[in-house]
Amino acid sequence: MDIVRPALPDSRGSALTRRKVRVLSKRRRRIENALVAYSFIAPNFLGFAVFTLGPILFAFALAFMHWDGSNPITFAGLDNFWRLFQDKAFIAAFWNTVIYTVVSVPITLACALGLAILLNQKIWGRDFFRTAMFFPYVASLVAVAVVWNMLFNPEMGPVNMLLYTLGLDPADMPGWAADRHWAMVTVILFGVWKSMGYYMVIYLAGLQGINGELYEAAGLDGANAWQKFRHVTVPQLAPTTFFVTVMLTIQSFKVFDQVYMITQGGPGTSTLVLVYHIYNEAFISWDLGYSSMIALVLFFLVLAVTVVQFRRQRED
Repeated sequence: MDIVRPALPDSRGSALTRRKVRVLSKRRRRIENALVAYSFIAPNFLGFAVFTLGPILFAFALAFMHWDGSNPITFAGLDNFWRLFQDKAFIAAFWNTVIYTVVSVPITLACALGLAILLNQKIWGRDFFRTAMFFPYVASLVAVAVVWNMLFNPEMGPVNMLLYTLGLDPADMPGWAADRHWAMVTVILFGVWKSMGYYMVIYLAGLQGINGELYEAAGLDGANAWQKFRHVTVPQLAPTTFFVTVMLTIQSFKVFDQVYMITQGGPGTSTLVLVYHIYNEAFISWDLGYSSMIALVLFFLVLAVTVVQFRRQRED
């Protein structure tokens, strides 16, 4: 008679089963952790998708349409694009935007760096002056613009009064925002004054991150203040300068608020910029398709300039 023996448990099979259970358990925990993380960012993502990404995609599509906001949307093809080359206001706004960017970016950069170097020294009232320089950036634009228009009033403003005191003939006084030859200068000065405090703070952070031993070593080698600035400060601040340049360039191409508050694009088209032209076409003329095409051109313009800056930085 054969004796039936009980089957012994397979140690290899049980080990594989336990390993599979552990793997599944770890995978389940990772999925649960991911779901918890995504649940926290879901509101922000939905808000971005609804209020930012959606309108951007709609504006891109609208650039190839005709729409006045009330009548049905009709397909326009490239009509809005070809219209750009016949629009004298667009051409003037394009070149005004380029001029504003080319002039304001280096001036703001130099002023912010100079203020940062000065206020990085141990001088009396340093904290007060840092706050005073940063204040225009956070101040109400409406209040600041009103004060600015009072200061640069061509008839009774303190700036022209000072120029008159210094001996300038009244007939040669700048008309500032009321003069087509000085209006862009006024807008640029306002933009530089309002922005340089913010970028000064960024440069201050960069300066305080430079190792002081580098200056000591340069001093032992006989370097003067200019040589220290040129061979130590400037190279060490290269990443900060690149960041500031990119942000300033994007901000300058999107300039709108100070133009709206000071000159409204005038006199004539002397201070008309692309974003203000988009505003006029969209909310004054209600030509939403054409304004979207201008916005599309501005988008690719900023993108191209930013890509060139990143490539040059990578080469350097």
